[in-house]
Amino acid sequence: MAQKPSIPKGTRDFSPDEMLRRNYIFDTIRSVFQHYGYMPIETPSMENLDTLLGKYGEEGDKLLFRVLNSGDFLSGLDKGLLEKADSQVLSSKICEKGLRYDLTVPFARFVVQHQSEIAFPFKRYQIQPVWRADRPQKGRYREFYQCDVDVVGSDSLLNEVELIQIVDEVYRRLNIRVLVKINNRKILAGIAETIGEADRMVDITVAIDKLDKIGLENVNKELEERGLSVKAIENLQPILALKGDNSQKLADLKQILKDSPTGLKGIEEITAVMDMVAGLELKTPVELDLTLARGLNYYTGAIFEVKALDVVIGSITGGGRYDDLTGIFGLKGVSGVGISFGADRIFDVMNQLNLYPETATVSTQLMFVNFGEMEALYCLKLASILRSNGILCELYPDNAKLKKQMAYADRKGIPFVAVVGEEEMQKGLISLKNMQSGEQTTVTVEQVVAKLKV
Repeated sequence: MAQKPSIPKGTRDFSPDEMLRRNYIFDTIRSVFQHYGYMPIETPSMENLDTLLGKYGEEGDKLLFRVLNSGDFLSGLDKGLLEKADSQVLSSKICEKGLRYDLTVPFARFVVQHQSEIAFPFKRYQIQPVWRADRPQKGRYREFYQCDVDVVGSDSLLNEVELIQIVDEVYRRLNIRVLVKINNRKILAGIAETIGEADRMVDITVAIDKLDKIGLENVNKELEERGLSVKAIENLQPILALKGDNSQKLADLKQILKDSPTGLKGIEEITAVMDMVAGLELKTPVELDLTLARGLNYYTGAIFEVKALDVVIGSITGGGRYDDLTGIFGLKGVSGVGISFGADRIFDVMNQLNLYPETATVSTQLMFVNFGEMEALYCLKLASILRSNGILCELYPDNAKLKKQMAYADRKGIPFVAVVGEEEMQKGLISLKNMQSGEQTTVTVEQVVAKLKV
């Protein structure tokens, strides 16, 4: 017996029903993006490796999927490299491309490459899959969709505020209760400076960003392994343990970082954002979280993460300010800020909480029964009228037994079936059956439109 085919670990197939739910998520997010003036772009699944490498930190680079060069990629290769079997060195010789790790770095490349064609500030959104060679587990996949929204070419903190508004509106529409966590990389730089480890900011942020996942004791152990002094780790503890509301935390932090101009600048920025957000009376709570670091090295200012309140899962949205990401591609001084909605985690949350409206999972509202060639041609005309009025309908393609046609409609979850035989054709009527209640009524095509039009 032939072995069943399978798919790679960390990837998923999606059935028609699942795709209807996913498209509901994508359409909701896309609609909000467009309401705020963002325009769509797409970039290739593959990028040149030199575009991707060095942008995500040491750990991020390890998770890049590399693509073998086409053709005889081993020809001309030094045999000594093969004998050494150093995968990192070897892959650099036989792989020139890689699957994109996120949408932000390709976006920065896009901005630089097309800078003469776009108007700044440039507001774009992008909904595409990304790939990471991560260990698959609940809520973590190797292939997943990101829904990104960014603006580049503006230093204004109004952009950060607008992104929080977008988060608030997306999750209100999806009916997911969330918490927005916010921090600032300048504050983290000030903390590193204050505890005497200014040159170890990356080590500190990579470690404390895992606080929710591995706990304080393991974070401290990782900091020690990364070479931080015992004294510096001790000095860090009261900062990580700061309590109170946002105002209290900022006031305490201002005293702690009073000798760090960089840290004070971060406090000033985050205070301004918090004050503007408070005036908007959003439904979503916003909380200052000093342990929030986001491991990606390109962030320089505000950083965000969004947590679902009713499901145990990692962050479902994240992002931040990057002052010079385009600079690595030759376009200096162009600041940007953006956030990414993790569509796959949002999908998992909505499935667990069953938050989809009934209309989100309906692909066909009405099916015409097929009684033969003459009736089918008549029903095709009726179907065209219904479709022109926005009704989702189909005609069963074969003149099969009525029981089989009804079973098909039932299995697909089609709520109404239209029975049109010789008598209905003569009277210009439709016998409409409600598949849930079993009720059958005789109606005109105009009445069908009035009944089913959303």
